[in-house]
Amino acid sequence: MRVAGVDLALIADGGVVAACERACPHEQADLACGRVVGGRLACPRHDASFSLVDGTISDGWPSRPLRLYPVRAERGEVFINAASLKSVR
Repeated sequence: MRVAGVDLALIADGGVVAACERACPHEQADLACGRVVGGRLACPRHDASFSLVDGTISDGWPSRPLRLYPVRAERGEVFINAASLKSVR
C-alpha cells in the first residue's frame, strides 16, 4: 500500500492493526511477504523479527528499529496518519 508517497505494510495480528515501512531496514526485503507470530513481524529474507509495538529487531541483528506509524481501525476501515509520513520522504 502507498500512502502520501510512502510504501507501507498493513499488518493485522488478532485485534491489533499496525502500519510499518514496507522495506526491511536491514536488507530491504518486502515485509508484506513476511509472517506475523506473537506480535512480531518476521522478515522473509533473513527471518529476524520486529516488534509491532515499538519496532525493535530481534537480538543479534545489526539494524535500526522498524518504523511504525499511527494507525486506527474503525468499523472495518483503517486510518493512517499521513502527517506522520512526511518526515520519511
